[in-house]
Amino acid sequence: MSGLRKLVDKMKPTFSEGGKLSFLGSTFDAFETFLFVPDTTTSKGAHIRDCNDMKRVMITVVIALLPAFLFGCYNTGHLVGLAGWTAFFYGLVRVLPMVATSYIVGLAIEFGFAQVRKHEVNEGFLVTGLLIPMIMPVSTPLWMVALGTAFAVVFGKEVFGGTGMNVFNPALVARAFVFFAYTPSMSGEKVWFSDWTMMGAQVDGVSGATALEQLGNTGAMTFSNLDAFLGFIPGSFGETSTLAILIGAAILLFTGIASWRTMLSVVVGGLAMGAVFNLVGATPYMQIPAWQHLLVGGFAFGAVFMATDPVTSAQTNVGKYVYGFMTGAIAIMIRVINPAYPEGMMLSILFMNALAPLIDYCVVEANIRRRNKRVKLVK
Repeated sequence: MSGLRKLVDKMKPTFSEGGKLSFLGSTFDAFETFLFVPDTTTSKGAHIRDCNDMKRVMITVVIALLPAFLFGCYNTGHLVGLAGWTAFFYGLVRVLPMVATSYIVGLAIEFGFAQVRKHEVNEGFLVTGLLIPMIMPVSTPLWMVALGTAFAVVFGKEVFGGTGMNVFNPALVARAFVFFAYTPSMSGEKVWFSDWTMMGAQVDGVSGATALEQLGNTGAMTFSNLDAFLGFIPGSFGETSTLAILIGAAILLFTGIASWRTMLSVVVGGLAMGAVFNLVGATPYMQIPAWQHLLVGGFAFGAVFMATDPVTSAQTNVGKYVYGFMTGAIAIMIRVINPAYPEGMMLSILFMNALAPLIDYCVVEANIRRRNKRVKLVK
């Protein structure tokens, strides 16, 4: 690494103020801080000794996403009748263009805004660029991925000031934009399966309803609960395996990146709303066990990787409980009450993103009132 460090130091004056390529200073800084821990220090205010800057945090989240990503590669091939490494590489080749498109389009816009505003490149897209293809069907056209990514970065983040200032989760903004703008390409049966041929595998014409669609239509699914837990079901690329998502959750909790309060509250909220519907039992969908909702669709993925977004979720500890509970409850409510839209996690999280500041405000004001009462009692 010392050789690489020397090379970077040699190039740095060219991109520093007064250098020939000083206008690309933000771009150079982005690559330098990606390769090496920044050596900058604060001159006032709080001082924190920690090498775990935002880039390292984002990379930890990417590592947590890998189990679901790798399983998604295998499941994509498995669903079209392949097995073993053939199935894995089939799915990998299918999803890599989506990942590349997401990163190329998103980072190009990020770098462009950084150069115009003359500030550091926001690191948040390290995660967003991987999340976007993982929450879409593998058959999504690349131009839709590109358009959704561009919309998410520009209107979901940069118009608010960049990473740390956005109100809504950018990856979900991309998913919502593509879903509502090009609904036929994001719903139905065939969209969840690859229609591409590789290594002599004939997969054209394969189709089938997702577990959520089956539950919404009949109140039962043809997949076993074990298959739903392991992930051998149709769905968005990275959302099918609850087991792989739980491994990612363990990584996030062990490293302290994500809040256990939010994750737990989302699950409790989903179970509570499911139990309420079980008591009502007016339709077959209301009668399915509450815990079964946790195994299908994007519920688990949303609870672990979306609802816990530190920028768009609640910041106070009490607020995280309220935010998470309402997220899980509303997601199940949308699923059951609106059969035409069986997946409610996306809309639930976006709705709660908008309410998160209000929740924190109410929690803070309640604390202020409680402390004021204590002061009066002391007097």
